[in-house]
Amino acid sequence: MSDNTSLFYAGTYTGADEQGIFQCSLDLHSGRMEIVNSTDGIANSSFLAMNADKDRLYAVSETDAGEVYAYSVDSETGELHLLDRKPTQGSAPCYISLTQDGSHVMVANYTSGHVNAYRIGDNGELTPSSLIQHSGSSINQDRQEGPHPHSVFQDPEGKYVLVCDLGLDEVIFYRLEEGKLVSHHTVKTAPGAGPRHFDFHPSGQWAYGINELDDTVTVYALNTQAGDLKILQTISALPEGAVQGSASADIHVTPCGRFLYASNRSEDSIGLYHINPSTGMLTAVEWVSTNGKTPRNFAIFKGGYLLAANQNSSNIVSFKINKENGRLTPTGFVLEVPKPVCILPVAKCKH
Repeated sequence: MSDNTSLFYAGTYTGADEQGIFQCSLDLHSGRMEIVNSTDGIANSSFLAMNADKDRLYAVSETDAGEVYAYSVDSETGELHLLDRKPTQGSAPCYISLTQDGSHVMVANYTSGHVNAYRIGDNGELTPSSLIQHSGSSINQDRQEGPHPHSVFQDPEGKYVLVCDLGLDEVIFYRLEEGKLVSHHTVKTAPGAGPRHFDFHPSGQWAYGINELDDTVTVYALNTQAGDLKILQTISALPEGAVQGSASADIHVTPCGRFLYASNRSEDSIGLYHINPSTGMLTAVEWVSTNGKTPRNFAIFKGGYLLAANQNSSNIVSFKINKENGRLTPTGFVLEVPKPVCILPVAKCKH
């Protein structure tokens, strides 16, 4: 593979009898994308994760009887070969991540309201090690009638596991002790916010959460020693005058730490924010159409590209990031992929 090309995988909302996980390439000169190969046998591969050695890929199957899949990655072709699959003992798993040391996979089950941990064996196989059931509700009777964990991930130092629970308006800290998730601390968001996804500033000082239900972004001071967050700012994820759609989705900070992007599915847009280098606070700059419908997920790539997965228009659109101000410009290249909902860069991006 050329140094001018980056690989990525796309997860989709497709049936098990259809091609579901797509390996794709991104030309770092132009933003052109191509499908390299694809994998069937998994339904609704809505979130993907890869180990540090890039030889194992893990995926959730977001179905009523949820499952987690483990694949080996062919070092020459990037093709996926199934190693293991395990039930999550719940429904609608929508997020998967690995611990910093690569020892465990963690899964958030949206509908059944619980979080799993699995120990990863030497050959990539999965052994269930923990299951934590959340309980409670919040003020939105339609969407917060019960717990709905929407993401699970470790802090940058690998000390704590954090869970954004949309149904409880909580970001919950756990410790992972010998494979068991142990309760540590809970941070409350604004009532009815619906915390969904999260990202960390490369300095380690701040964290940023996107709230689906009230279409906001929250800035937190991050204390990795104590395992705590302090709310510093809450800012709209929508442009001024836009109608709230309870559809904010994904959030990412650039590796340089200067820019933050947030996607919104009601506006079919991605917002750009400048990050104050002294305080971590956000200033809204602009919103750009994703040139598609329902941008559930997006990713930032080396060379200064952003790829947006438009679920309901079945395409992935590439944008060039202006390295001076972070503004997005469409490259003109669009990749047709059935109902893409997750983009996983193979290489860690730097620009």
